[in-house]
Amino acid sequence: MVRQPSINAQHRPPLSIERIVEAALQIIDGQGLGRLTMRRLGDALEVEAMAIYHHLPRGKEELLDALVAHVAAAPAAAPAGDRGGGAWRDELRRWATSYRARLLEHAGVLPLLVTGRNPAALMSTTASLREILRRGGVPEDAAAGAAHALLALVIGHTALEVRGNAPGQGERTDWDVRFHTALDLVLDSVRPARRTG
Repeated sequence: MVRQPSINAQHRPPLSIERIVEAALQIIDGQGLGRLTMRRLGDALEVEAMAIYHHLPRGKEELLDALVAHVAAAPAAAPAGDRGGGAWRDELRRWATSYRARLLEHAGVLPLLVTGRNPAALMSTTASLREILRRGGVPEDAAAGAAHALLALVIGHTALEVRGNAPGQGERTDWDVRFHTALDLVLDSVRPARRTG
């Protein structure tokens, strides 16, 4: 069946990757990842599904990679001038709390993150964490390990939280307390290099 042009077609913004990703996120957030199809996405955008392939030639595979990039790429901001002070811990704590909230908001994308889809999307996030740690005086090797541990904690904890809050999962867990306890353990285990002189 050929879709007839909508009367509103002239008033809607042109199709773009950003619009496609946002519409796909709305489907996933409202109905779950399993309900995302190119046809359903085309309906949400009021276009033929084939029009989406103009922007995403690899189709759904490219769309899933774009969704991971959109949700998972969230670099942390380095505190100004922090060299061995405590501002780096505060910034990492703010980032981790914000990143967890972002993942919870788009929990339907979490299975894609956990299974390692589009690992390149996490590179800028990991690099930003490592840079904050380095600027805080943490040696390079330790900073790389701590950045990885912090990212793994946030993604892993959020995946467990989503699963643990599913209907029929028994007793309720205070996920906020559990998250902040684990976050403190990770951040407190990271030590800047001792200054000599």
